Order: sequence, then C-alpha cells, then structure tokens
Amino acid sequence: MKMTNNTILITGGTSGIGLELAIQLLALDNTIIVTGREKSKLDETKKKLPQIHTIQSDVSDPKEIAILYEKVTKDFPDLNVLINNAGIMRKINLQDKDINLEKITQEIEINLMGPIRMVIQFLPHLKAQQSAAIVNVSSGLAFVPLPISPIYCATKAGIHSFTQSLRIQLKNTNIKVFELAPPATETPLFRGDFSTDDLGGIKSMDVHTLAKFAIAGLQKDTLEIRPGPSNALKVMSRVAPEFIVNQLGKSVDKMLAQTK
Repeated sequence: MKMTNNTILITGGTSGIGLELAIQLLALDNTIIVTGREKSKLDETKKKLPQIHTIQSDVSDPKEIAILYEKVTKDFPDLNVLINNAGIMRKINLQDKDINLEKITQEIEINLMGPIRMVIQFLPHLKAQQSAAIVNVSSGLAFVPLPISPIYCATKAGIHSFTQSLRIQLKNTNIKVFELAPPATETPLFRGDFSTDDLGGIKSMDVHTLAKFAIAGLQKDTLEIRPGPSNALKVMSRVAPEFIVNQLGKSVDKMLAQTK
C-alpha cells in the first residue's frame, strides 16, 4: 500500500493508537481526518496538530455515521483510506447482580457494530477510488480472550472474523482490507482500569512503536498485522489454547474475590 498522499479517516483518533497513527501518517504527507465523541478532546487534538481535520461523531450511532459520511465525502472527495479504530474496553463481572443490562452491550455497539456500519456506509465511496484501503483495528485478544473483559474480547474476535469475510468479498475490487491486531499498548484504554497483572504479566508495547509497526505492515501489504505479543497469542491459541486462556484468566479470581 502506498503510504503517502492518501486521504485517511481515523475513528477514535484523539488518543492512544488512533492519535499516534494520525501523527505518523500526517508526517508522511497524508491528509488526516479524525473523529471522536468528545469535542474537548477534538479541540485538544486540533490544537496539537493544526493540519489535522477533526469531526465530532459517535460510531455507535448509525445516524451520526450517515451524517459523517455526507460531510466527509463532500469536503474530502479523495478519501481513500478508512481506519476503524474507535473502541472501549471494560472489566466486567458477569456474576454481578447489579449489572446494567442496557450498558452491558456498549462495547458491542462501539467496537463491533461501529466498524461494520462504517464499512457499509463508506464502501460505495471507497470502491469509486482508484485505490483504497480499509483497516480494522482488532486486538491480540481476538485470538485468545482475556476473561475479565469478556465483551471486549468477543467484539474483537468478531472484528477479526468480519475482516476475513470482508477481504474475501472485496477480493475483486480496488480495496485492500487490513487487520491491525495490537497487543496490550500503553494507551488510556489499557491504563485506565488495567494493570500488568490483569493482562497475565504481558508487558505493554509503546504506542509509538506500535504505530510504526502498523504503518510498516501496511506498506508491505501485510493483511493481518500482529505486532509482538499479538503474534505469540495467535500461535498459542493454536498450539496450547487451554493453557493460554487459563493464564490470562488468573486475574478473574482477584475480581471475583473483590465482589464477594
């Protein structure tokens, strides 16, 4: 994939992996548009990177996606790369008697339904470009679940499966379909509620390193980009699936003990 002179839309681009991808892709002479739910974070991003274009939009809302599509395709008709990055991750005790049934699927709406809806909405426009790409950000946890975050892991496994199917369905088009499966990365998403112990002792990757790895993979047309520990998780899911799930599941005991 050519990594310069693209027009790139990144969802969830005001922090973490999305922001770092925006920074590094901007340095390669690309036009960058980032979305986010919070205006204050978008304003901070614009102040930090004046060349970036920011649009407030929530990927969990189909109506906002439709509005986003109309605005982006009108203002940036050369848009040719969509990076579905927006996501949230929560610890959830499924035995909690006070669990909120309305909020339990919040991660599904943002992490899984959001990218699916974004792809369907933007697909006609991307197909009309001379060359285009879709990058779906999953996780190393798409291959092996972290049991204290069951909904998050289910959504990322869903994104992995959806991306594989999408790639086959678009094989005769001008669109390349990539999956970026980051390992635990030093971002607000992980460092908000999660510790190294929660992650089975896996050390987090620096977000700058992660983004460099991702861009290198895109440039080499590596369709499934699995930096560092993510590649190990995929291998372990094949050779010792029960062992690796049990290792990552040790943090559940601590979570359950706290709720007794």
